[in-house]
Amino acid sequence: MHPIRRWPPVWRGLNTSQVVQEPVQSTQKAPLRTWRFKVRTECYPWLNRAAVEVNQVWNWANSTSYKAARPFAGVGEFLSGFELCNLSAGASEYFEHIGADSLQRVCIEYATRRAQFRKAKLRWRVSSGPRRSLGWVPFKAANLRRRGRYVRFCGKTIRFFESKRFVEIRKWGCGCFAQDAVGDWYLCVPVVVEDVTPAPIHVDVGIDLGLKDTAVTSDAERLSAGAFYRDLELRIGQAQRRAHKAHAKRLHRKAARCRRNALHKFSRGIVRTYQNIYIGDVSSLKLAKTRMAKSVLDCGWGLLKAQLQYKGRWAGRSVRIVNESHTSRTCSSCGSITGPTGVDGLRVRSWMCQECGVTHDRDVNAARNILALGRLLPAVSGNEPSHRSTPSSRASRPRKTGKAASGAVA
Repeated sequence: MHPIRRWPPVWRGLNTSQVVQEPVQSTQKAPLRTWRFKVRTECYPWLNRAAVEVNQVWNWANSTSYKAARPFAGVGEFLSGFELCNLSAGASEYFEHIGADSLQRVCIEYATRRAQFRKAKLRWRVSSGPRRSLGWVPFKAANLRRRGRYVRFCGKTIRFFESKRFVEIRKWGCGCFAQDAVGDWYLCVPVVVEDVTPAPIHVDVGIDLGLKDTAVTSDAERLSAGAFYRDLELRIGQAQRRAHKAHAKRLHRKAARCRRNALHKFSRGIVRTYQNIYIGDVSSLKLAKTRMAKSVLDCGWGLLKAQLQYKGRWAGRSVRIVNESHTSRTCSSCGSITGPTGVDGLRVRSWMCQECGVTHDRDVNAARNILALGRLLPAVSGNEPSHRSTPSSRASRPRKTGKAASGAVA
């Protein structure tokens, strides 16, 4: 590993006031992790009918809440989840597949999402057609009862794969049955799992995100950009032209799973090795509007940031987002801006500083600059006391009564 040189007291080209730092978040309680079990196909018809009833309850809550928030006369009121549960009391007898507890879970979830998005009305859940909403059946922890290796829910035995792993679960929380775009159902149960992440080996690391390599650390560790979608793009196009929508969705899911697997392995290694993690704030949403959209979305920068953040909270690590402007052009040894510029400069992967003569790898140099910026204290301005003293003539001037003094602002 190359030693990281300390920056001089004055940096040229790097705006240190734009460093965005997040406080260290450590949890004393054991974290909740969602375990997913794929449901067997024999249970799909029953879950599909249950999802239709859940959509009906959601749409009822959406309509009722909107009428209360925007009434014809009087002052509107946003109904809470508790009020929606009271209004829906006794409605479970009209549903064949879901019970009162699932109905309450839908009402509470609707009130939570409405408050999150700050809207009087959310989208309707569609049960059929090309724009059909993905199936979702929530449940309370007491509703899911263990029957050997399988579970019992609303009078139906739900069988799923990896039943031996489910036996290890002693207690779970409120979860749901969720459907993916292909049409497969999954049992999602939150489980309390004690984190056994070992003590970190190193202290700090800076991570630069890019297209040639998805992530490069300040210690020259690389995560190569995998062509997860590019490798399947031809097959996806052929399936779409042949109107094989199900096959195209399976290929999309395969690419997403391969991408997520590679990012999970990399993020887990970073969290196990380092205590303080600093990541560049490159925006995938902005670059997705350019001609590099496919490559940007195939890298999964947002997913990698999210994984590092929640895994860092579980393991007691510090994960911070750092402004990365001019980090590729600035020399990490002397701080001078002598690197390649412009769009054509992106082809240059290594360059020599004209001031100090040090040869840099473009991505490793940017990661070291991000690391140096992350070590800085946050620049706070506006709370410091003023160094200018108030003139005595204005401070001791008596206030005139009657007419306003000349020159005063009304």
